[in-house]
Amino acid sequence: MIGYVTLGTNDLPRAAAFYDGLLGEIGAKRFMETERFIAWSASEKSAGLGVGRPFDGRPATSGNGTMVALVVNSRELVQRVHARALALGGKDEGAPGPRGEGFYAAYFRDLDGNKLNCYVLG
Repeated sequence: MIGYVTLGTNDLPRAAAFYDGLLGEIGAKRFMETERFIAWSASEKSAGLGVGRPFDGRPATSGNGTMVALVVNSRELVQRVHARALALGGKDEGAPGPRGEGFYAAYFRDLDGNKLNCYVLG
């Protein structure tokens, strides 16, 4: 149902480097790019994630209660993505581990404070 999600940034080159490294872990590549916006996707049929400077020209802020979830296919990949996010300068918001029956996840914030998680079902 979701086509893509966009997160705001105040430093597009820095955000691009973070997401190139992070989303490369799950096989995503850039599929759209302008001087204000960059988006990644793992395939033409999967949802995308973009970062961009706000259209209104005001500073980007992270949304309180807003989170983007990245689905992967193994616990090991959850652990790798979380570790990669931290290595790229992201902040830990919850180490990899079970979060209820059949849900394994890790939580982190990107360089602009946007909250993400990476999870696998099963």
